[in-house]
Amino acid sequence: MDAASQHRIGYMRDKLRAFVTATLNRDFLSGIIILLVVVFLWTASNFLTQDIYDGGYEKPFLVTYLSTSSFVLYLFPYCAHRWWKVGHNPEQNHLRQGPELQPLTTSTDADELIDEEHATPVIARGSSSRAVLPPLTTKETANLAMAFCVLWFIANWSLNASLVYTTAASAMILSSTSGFFTLGIGRILRVEALTRTKILAVVLSFSGVVLVYISDSRQKQPTASTTANGSYHPVLGDFLGLTSALFYAFYVILLKIRIGSESRIDMRLFFGFVGLFNILFAWPVALLLHLIGIETLEWPSTRNAVIALLVNTGITFSSDYLYVIAMLKTTPLVVTVGLSLTIPFAVVGDILLGHTIYTQVILGAMLVMFSFVAVGIDSSSVDY
Repeated sequence: MDAASQHRIGYMRDKLRAFVTATLNRDFLSGIIILLVVVFLWTASNFLTQDIYDGGYEKPFLVTYLSTSSFVLYLFPYCAHRWWKVGHNPEQNHLRQGPELQPLTTSTDADELIDEEHATPVIARGSSSRAVLPPLTTKETANLAMAFCVLWFIANWSLNASLVYTTAASAMILSSTSGFFTLGIGRILRVEALTRTKILAVVLSFSGVVLVYISDSRQKQPTASTTANGSYHPVLGDFLGLTSALFYAFYVILLKIRIGSESRIDMRLFFGFVGLFNILFAWPVALLLHLIGIETLEWPSTRNAVIALLVNTGITFSSDYLYVIAMLKTTPLVVTVGLSLTIPFAVVGDILLGHTIYTQVILGAMLVMFSFVAVGIDSSSVDY
């Protein structure tokens, strides 16, 4: 065995050892588990959303609006908790009053900052100066939620809209290409380290996506006369799917840059603000779409459609919260490549339902699974 081969074997052995060590870390392992739960929920949500459309209720904006608005419910337990603390600890609450904005501490002697409420160390990962980042204040959380709300709404609306014009499989496949955007944007903003393993993993994931897409496109597609309202336009649907992938990449990078660690932010408050801003600022768009006739405002006409809409809202309410938690516990690239796992999940579902599965689809699903493992190994061992 030559020196180059020995070097490659040693390199992969070190990567595998680092991955095993990282997965023993409770945060990283729990992030992967949470991500798998999210992928399952999103796969179910995509098929459920298309079932709603096939029933004649093609309202992607309203579906997205209702789902996002449900986040305001997170404010109720947060406000109740704050009210209970103020009522039972008035003196402690008075002592904690201070300036709204806290300065960024960059002293190399300060190794950690303790969150007063949770006693959790908050340390900026990978910073050469070991910058210590304070918890986000309520004002900072609200500002971040406002920026996130716009990106999140566009990402989810474009995916829901793509389901109107193309199949659920095609929409999931194209939205799974966000790994490319995340790696590129993350590298530019220095959130992701660019390594050969990550590049290879993203290429493999994209190759798997292409294989599944080719197989899907060769199958008999529904015609305009057989779809609800005759709205099958695959080119437009594919474009919206790619738009969704781009904006997914934007918002996970934004959150990683602004938050860094989940211990810096109260996620209930954050998502509560997202829901509140959605309710306040998105309804004029819904009204405009109604007035110009693009998407009329009306409640589903059947009981099954109402149930499906409420179930889909419930899935979004829980899964998007978990998705952000998974990203903060791992990396933006891990979770965006993880979106590609909707493909093997869908393949397993088709097998269980007795549908015909083509070799290209199985091979594509295997490439996606391999790329997810590879990027997980690399991300766990690189201190970015």
